[in-house]
Amino acid sequence: MGKERRVMLKLSGEALAGEKRFGFDDDIIREVAREVKPALEEGVELAIMIGGGNFWRGRQSESVDRYKADQIGILATAMNCIYTAELFRTEGIRTKVMSSIPIGDMAELFSKDKALRLMKKGTVLFLAGGTGHPYFSTDTGVVLRALELSCEEILLAKAVDGVYDKDPKKDRTAQRYDTIPLRELVDKRLEVIDLAASVLCLENHLPLAVFSLREKHGISNALRGKINGTRVTAV
Repeated sequence: MGKERRVMLKLSGEALAGEKRFGFDDDIIREVAREVKPALEEGVELAIMIGGGNFWRGRQSESVDRYKADQIGILATAMNCIYTAELFRTEGIRTKVMSSIPIGDMAELFSKDKALRLMKKGTVLFLAGGTGHPYFSTDTGVVLRALELSCEEILLAKAVDGVYDKDPKKDRTAQRYDTIPLRELVDKRLEVIDLAASVLCLENHLPLAVFSLREKHGISNALRGKINGTRVTAV
């Protein structure tokens, strides 16, 4: 491929659940693995973080306070990483789960130096636990780890195929951006990632790319730098 490319891929937990909307859809996860594998063989270095929405969306709960709800969400991301990493292995991909919180022998505590060594050897790194703290979403965890690992871009595989000026599910006149600067994303409060994560990207000049998880070869193309969606530029 020439220049080394190291990227962070964010997957939503809901997307991995498929039509069931809860738990896992093995076919979807295996398809993601098959999309990833060729790019790895070409030298792409990859870390993956997964949201916990296929098990728990704590901010919608009125029965549990925010602190406890976020703790449950942190554990949901760990379950997602462990399961998805295992299915990736059945597709012949080397994986390692690292967690921001201690969870015994289920995952290793995150270490930047070890993570970088593993990624350089072609291991896909699954990052569990977000930041490890309540009141921070996995969006913030994604940006934090991407910065720590010197990723050149964050790839957001979502249910929508890019960034729109309005919610395309509610307004048919919504227009998709081909490119949009991070500053405009923050100023307009466009809901791509949460505001804290957007500001962290802006302050550190870290670009994003948003595309549809359902697009045929969308992940494979994105890993190679080809985005059929929206690029959120650092300047």
